[in-house]
Amino acid sequence: MFVVLTYDVEVKKVNKVRKLLKKYLVWTQNSVFEGEITEGKLQKCLSQVGKIIDKNEDSIYIYIVENPKNIVKNKLGKEKALDELIL
Repeated sequence: MFVVLTYDVEVKKVNKVRKLLKKYLVWTQNSVFEGEITEGKLQKCLSQVGKIIDKNEDSIYIYIVENPKNIVKNKLGKEKALDELIL
């Protein structure tokens, strides 16, 4: 399945969450990841993220696209090369 995952977490946790998510998905923009992933890997990823975040303060949103053939991705402006950024 194809997913888009966004997060809003406390500043101290941003790097931990980002590094974890990079193991499973593609970092496309600050606080945004996307890509193909199996249900099992997604559940493992979310379980690991759940150990980092405070569910009373932080947010993770997962958008699941059941048919990736229906995805149309448009971009306005320059595409970020986030892997090259040092936070």
